[in-house]
Amino acid sequence: MPGVKITAGNGDDRDPVPELARSLSGKLFGDRGYISQTLFEQLWEQGVQLVTRVRKNMKNKLLPLFDKILLRKRSIIEGVNDQLKNIS
Repeated sequence: MPGVKITAGNGDDRDPVPELARSLSGKLFGDRGYISQTLFEQLWEQGVQLVTRVRKNMKNKLLPLFDKILLRKRSIIEGVNDQLKNIS
């Protein structure tokens, strides 16, 4: 895990992503909430490819099979994150 940043609940989840992804390279998988042309371009300049599913109102773009498989595995990571949030 490259880092953690705690933000207000009413903030945009996309704002801290470029800072948190500075040490990354390759692909960064996220949910549809992270779709943003600006964020995509910022990460691309850092050498990171943002991979998400498309929203219903977007044109469907073909993803490589490996990316599709990894997007399906994202739920495992979400489960771990949920467990970490509930540790008291």
